Amino acid sequence: MRHPKIIIASISLAAAAAIGGGVTAAAATSPSASALPAASQHAAATVRTTQSTFGGKTETILVTSQGLPLYYYLNDTAAKSAVTGELAAVWPPLTSASPAATGLTGKLAAVMDAHGDQVAYNGHLLYTFVGDQAGQVTGQGVERFFVATPGLTPIAGSSTAGSSTAGSSTAGSPATAGTANAGPVVGGTR
Repeated sequence: MRHPKIIIASISLAAAAAIGGGVTAAAATSPSASALPAASQHAAATVRTTQSTFGGKTETILVTSQGLPLYYYLNDTAAKSAVTGELAAVWPPLTSASPAATGLTGKLAAVMDAHGDQVAYNGHLLYTFVGDQAGQVTGQGVERFFVATPGLTPIAGSSTAGSSTAGSSTAGSPATAGTANAGPVVGGTR
């Protein structure tokens, strides 16, 4: 029997493809965690930025050194990943004991969690998506995962989250939600 999370992920991927999300059927039927992208298997990970067009807008996003888009998960905390089991097979965590950054102004760190040394940006744990290829964003908004951008607001409870100021909020909170069906604000600003 298939795990309910995989069935839900498959339905979500099919729905995203049907509405123009660009997700392929092959991504929805990824066979196993043994086919994880190289981003989750390297000892040293480099995170950089690039321009990508998705949802009708061109944004600067975070990518791996191989050009795979990086995502954060709304259900995570600054110290613990909520992505486990078969969900982690579809959304492999980016792991590295010594992550490096190119062109980022926020804080990149390794957080020890169930995945080992998972890379976090401004406290948000980072993942790749099995349906993506270099330069292609297909996982935006799927299963509560959103593309990470350089302006991603630090997550509450992370070492990068400063004192609260007027107008600031944690990414993914109702205060930063975009328009209907748009999910959180991608760049941290409106």
